[in-house]
Amino acid sequence: MDQTVELEILGLSSNHSQSGSFTLVMGEVGGNRRLPIVIGMFEAQAIAIEIEKIVPNRPMTHDLFKSFASNFNYAIDHILISDMREGVYYANIICKSGGKKVEIDARPSDAIAIAVRFDAPIFCASKVMEDFASEYIEEDEKKAYEKPSSSKRPTTSPSKSTDALKDYSLDKLNQLLDKAINNEDYEKAARIRDEINRRN
Repeated sequence: MDQTVELEILGLSSNHSQSGSFTLVMGEVGGNRRLPIVIGMFEAQAIAIEIEKIVPNRPMTHDLFKSFASNFNYAIDHILISDMREGVYYANIICKSGGKKVEIDARPSDAIAIAVRFDAPIFCASKVMEDFASEYIEEDEKKAYEKPSSSKRPTTSPSKSTDALKDYSLDKLNQLLDKAINNEDYEKAARIRDEINRRN
């Protein structure tokens, strides 16, 4: 693809400068540039639960998009972060069905949440990377960015909640996990799953 750079998700963490928002860190595949994107809590949650493979009790908006597109035989070819204007990133979802391609305007956060569900590649216009991406120093990599894992996801106060979970039996934890998913509390569900995984 001409004049684009492929990206991968490197990290997702709370944004301390903007309450209720998160920073999604995208990294250049095979390179050392990083593109941080500030996103909302709902979109951060949508990305995190798909990365963690948590199945919600009812379909979330991005899951609904996937079901809708799949039932009409549309697939996601790729996502393109195309521009940045006045502090706002712009993206396109490139869909295909047979020989037909359609571009849909989208916020990058929504586009990326959809990309992870379709396992679609994510690209960024080279001009955007040149103007807004930053280089990183390898020693500072762990401090600045952390890959999404069982210990990092959108959450407000994980430490106290995680400590409390240590007192529960595995049976109780599985009951709590089911309840959290039924209540659509995916942040809590992710923490409970972490505790279960630590014991297995």
